[in-house]
Amino acid sequence: MDGILIVNKEKGYTSHDVVGKLRKILGIKQIGHTGTLDPNATGVLPILIGKATKASQYLIEHDKRYIATLKLGERTNTLDGEGEIVEKQTIEESLLDKNKIDAVLQTFLGKQEQIPPMYSAIKIKGKKLYEYAKQGKEIKREPRSIEIYEILLKKVNKEKKEIIFEVHCSKGTYIRVLCEDIAKKIGTIGYMEELERTEVTPFTIKQALTLQQIEQQKENIKKYLISIEKIFEQKRKIQLDEKKQILFLNGTQLTFPLDNDIYRIYSKEKFIGIGKIENHLLKRDIILESVK
Repeated sequence: MDGILIVNKEKGYTSHDVVGKLRKILGIKQIGHTGTLDPNATGVLPILIGKATKASQYLIEHDKRYIATLKLGERTNTLDGEGEIVEKQTIEESLLDKNKIDAVLQTFLGKQEQIPPMYSAIKIKGKKLYEYAKQGKEIKREPRSIEIYEILLKKVNKEKKEIIFEVHCSKGTYIRVLCEDIAKKIGTIGYMEELERTEVTPFTIKQALTLQQIEQQKENIKKYLISIEKIFEQKRKIQLDEKKQILFLNGTQLTFPLDNDIYRIYSKEKFIGIGKIENHLLKRDIILESVK
């Protein structure tokens, strides 16, 4: 069984937890994911099964879309709802003006530099940043280039002092940091109270199943899998004759006067896998087990 299964991750599970549970539910060992989603976050988590695990390198760069709830007037040590409140401020009514908040959000559009939070899984000198943070240590972090493509104000809850917004952003964007920065520009402090990932381009929450639904549908789970062929449907096709197919499957590099890129490989109109062209040489990358 090969393909991508879109999971709607529930709060409290790590991405690693989801992989472990799916191995038990589906009885498959070869399972991975395309990038972590914080335990307190919910939503789209693409899971790679079988030969599709080899496609991970092509999927980690994809854009993301989130719906975030920003709690104003309080700051936590982790920048999210899992941490301890370390500071509080009174929120003036004027800070909750919808038009002013919307104007602030729009200032975050475009390319920018973002410093990763201490409570993150980035490794420095062999240790994850959150391990240093739990020891009370502050480690210098280099800023990373990110891009905000779209940011939309969804709701201002004046009673709860909350802002709900939707953001479409590049890989590597920390929404916790974005929330803190938005709060600063508004004129106060804040933390990310809730986060739902609604899209990992091109996969959306509408395609996602919860672990409970997967358990219930495990006998028919193949109908929910997105095939390797579908994943790469935007890539160009290469048709191989029988002789070249045998050479390709045996690992022989074939000469093709085409651009450096990823290609869908077919033989007699049947999809047999993914190949990569570098310097006009085609080499195999992902080969389906069903091919003889």
